[in-house]
Amino acid sequence: MPELSAIELQSLANAIKGWGMELGFQQIGISDVKIPEDEQHLLNWLKQHYHGEMDYMQRHGSKRSRPDELVPGTLRVISGRMDYWPGTARDAQDALIDATHGYVARYALGRDYHKVLRTKLAKLGEQINKHIAQHSYRAFVDSGPVLEKALARNAGLGWIGKHTNLINRNAGSWFFLGELLTNLPLPVDDPASNHCGTCTACIDVCPTQAIVAPYIVDARRCISYLTIELRGSIPEEFRAAIGNRIYGCDDCQLFCPWNKFAKASNEPDFTPRNRLDTLSLIGLFSWNEEEFLNRTAGSAIRRIGYDCWLRNIAIALGNAPHSEEVVVALNARLNHESELVREHVNWALQRQSTYSNASAGL
Repeated sequence: MPELSAIELQSLANAIKGWGMELGFQQIGISDVKIPEDEQHLLNWLKQHYHGEMDYMQRHGSKRSRPDELVPGTLRVISGRMDYWPGTARDAQDALIDATHGYVARYALGRDYHKVLRTKLAKLGEQINKHIAQHSYRAFVDSGPVLEKALARNAGLGWIGKHTNLINRNAGSWFFLGELLTNLPLPVDDPASNHCGTCTACIDVCPTQAIVAPYIVDARRCISYLTIELRGSIPEEFRAAIGNRIYGCDDCQLFCPWNKFAKASNEPDFTPRNRLDTLSLIGLFSWNEEEFLNRTAGSAIRRIGYDCWLRNIAIALGNAPHSEEVVVALNARLNHESELVREHVNWALQRQSTYSNASAGL
């Protein structure tokens, strides 16, 4: 690759940021590849087994915290953030309060973000290639062993909050991240400084107290992990706290004061699909597997599979106000072929029975 002067590299960096904005990103930043403190934080987290059954968090060794080992020749990481808050969706807090409806994490209401951002990052890489023929890159969107939040922080996109999500002081935290690992020696941006201060709103509001210390989440307690990553039985100690959250959890972000600055996304792909923000639990529970596959086509939800989908909704129905309609819906799945589903349906029926007996004064 022909050497570029400092002025040329700065001009290219500015152009890359402009191209990224044209593609729909709200911000592009550039960092180097060194994040030693974050690597140690990851190792300490893994040592405590806070990753639960997410074995992929340790599978790649130091490659996760050393981008130049993951993709040899990497000199810089180009990070982009894209807002996803679905402004047309049902109000999130209203949806949480309504125990007869299922709550889906706001990021999963529309099209799978992996596909949306990966396409745009590929276009950004191609645009760079038009100007630098010897440019090589790889795009990542939560799809490989990359400590994306640490790299994005160093690229100036925001700071890592006490809930471990990235927060931007002008845009809150409702955004996705994606990266291009590049061999270009671009000038780097200044890291973002932390502005959480003494606030503990995210820690206090967590339904399962999964934020065991500032900046440390025990995934084994986290509703997002329990409803998405965990493939087996959800521990009974957390089922009541899950409430009506059938895919993920947003509480730590919903109650973060910085999200008063969040802006609704202009990306059509993040508009809610198939009424996932308004359908009742009974309606969602009635889907057969074909309906589930059809209605979650192109969605991040599909990756948990039909049985885990029913497992999650069964818990929410167990937590719902007692009604004959809920009991009928649960009984319809009592002999489901999946032992996982049957277990959670039985738990939900027992819980509904308890409600019924309590209301009858028994």
